[in-house]
Amino acid sequence: MPHFVVEYTDNIKEEADIRLLLKKANTILIDQGGLFPIGGIRSRAIELKDYVMADDDEDYAFVHASLTVAGGRSKEATKKVCDELFLMMTEHFADIFKKHYFALSMEFNEFSNSTYKKNNVHTRFKKNA
Repeated sequence: MPHFVVEYTDNIKEEADIRLLLKKANTILIDQGGLFPIGGIRSRAIELKDYVMADDDEDYAFVHASLTVAGGRSKEATKKVCDELFLMMTEHFADIFKKHYFALSMEFNEFSNSTYKKNNVHTRFKKNA
C-alpha cells in the first residue's frame, strides 16, 4: 500500500511533467520484486498555488514528496526504494534545478496500524499471477 504524494509549486507546472514523474514512481515501486502489491500503489500530486518560500523575493520553486507504506518491511528495502525514488526525482527535475531557485525533498513514513482500507484492484493482479 505505498502512497507516493508530491506537492509542487505552480510556477513549474508547465515544465515539470508531473504525470510522467508519477508514472516513473509507480514503475520504481512495481520493480521492487514484489515488495509492494501492484494493486495498492498510489501516486498523486498536489499543485500548490498558495505558498511562501524563503524571503519571497524570487521566483522560488519546490517539490516535496512523501512515500508512506504499511509497516513490516526491512529498513534496507525501504532505504533502497527511497534512494531510487529520490535519484529519479533529482534526474527528472535537473533542468528546473538549473533554471530556478529550487528545493527538492522527500520523506518516508509508515502508516499506523489503525489504517482502514477496502480495495478490489488486487483481484486483477491475482488473476494474472
